[in-house]
Amino acid sequence: MKFVVGIDEVGRGPLAGPVTVGLFAGEEKMGKWLLKNLFQNKLRDSKKLSHKERVVINKSILKLKKEGKIFCEVRHISSKIIDKKGIVFAINSAIQKLLHHKILMTEGPPQLLRGTLSHASMRLDGGLKAPSEFKNQKTIIKGDEKDVFIACASIVAKVSRDALMARLSKKYPDYGFETHKGYGTKMHREMIIKHGLCSLHRLSFCAKFRTW
Repeated sequence: MKFVVGIDEVGRGPLAGPVTVGLFAGEEKMGKWLLKNLFQNKLRDSKKLSHKERVVINKSILKLKKEGKIFCEVRHISSKIIDKKGIVFAINSAIQKLLHHKILMTEGPPQLLRGTLSHASMRLDGGLKAPSEFKNQKTIIKGDEKDVFIACASIVAKVSRDALMARLSKKYPDYGFETHKGYGTKMHREMIIKHGLCSLHRLSFCAKFRTW
């Protein structure tokens, strides 16, 4: 059996909150089933789906995980790490943590345990790369619109990050994180001007806006 690991990130550009990387792994032969039953044969960038559409797909993915048919996981890297090490380091760190995590090695479907994973087909969105030990990897531009495994990774990452930002909005109610999820919307910029920056903000990103 041939296995595919899809990887994508969300939250590269926001002014606040973590960057999040999602991983989705399953048998290659599941691809057509996933495309038909989760996406109605039409892949789209997760950001172009409605919140409701993403949540419905994510629930189906989590059900497949519970049944042991696929494995999916996410990793969040904080704004503090982004400021200290840079966004590229943060994303690469998340990818490495996902691919070496003990849960993936011990609790994923038996066929996806560590020995087989190193030989799986890695498909990554955009300019992402897996550690060099994973020889069979391919970067696909706009991969979440072309490959169902990357699309699923994008969904789990997006839904998880959005939910996290909504939870954090209760701790930082002045910024409307539950609405814009940390992106640099007009509303968000106005809240920063009014209240200043909080500990969730990426100082290295916000420094670009001199008017603040």
